[in-house]
Amino acid sequence: MKTTSTTLLLTLALTMHGASAAPPAQAIGQVAIGAPLRQATLDPLLGPARELNAYRGKPLVINVWASWCGPCRAEMGSLQRLAQRYGKQFNVIGVSTDDYRDRASAFLRGAGIRFPNYIDHQLQLEIMLGADRIPLTLLVDAQGRVLARHYGSREWDSPQSVALIASTLRIRP
Repeated sequence: MKTTSTTLLLTLALTMHGASAAPPAQAIGQVAIGAPLRQATLDPLLGPARELNAYRGKPLVINVWASWCGPCRAEMGSLQRLAQRYGKQFNVIGVSTDDYRDRASAFLRGAGIRFPNYIDHQLQLEIMLGADRIPLTLLVDAQGRVLARHYGSREWDSPQSVALIASTLRIRP
């Protein structure tokens, strides 16, 4: 009983000082590798509103980004080229974690990005996708199962990245 009281007091004290003992990501809803993505309504920045499940039937590359994130901005052009070149084999979508729709939209317009992008105001997608740091890119199979998570910026249209995507999604480059 003493341990429970001590834990409760410690948690209360941390919360009052702006800190908290965060539960593991899996406990708050991150989809595990090999598990299917849950249903979510996508709020569009570019393209029509959609349900996440509408992307099933074709492999999917999901990039989580923000307009204030330098590495995110650096890789966005390579994602556009990837979407243009391989769009018949898999879909590419972006999910912005920006607080302000106008900033995210302005970045996309200025960078010439045309693949579908959505904004995540309620952190639903951030939590489900495991975006505790960005940029984050997920590779998802045609059945909606998460096959891989890649943190950090990369040139997604480079031969090495295309080979990684092809082998993970089991498609021909």
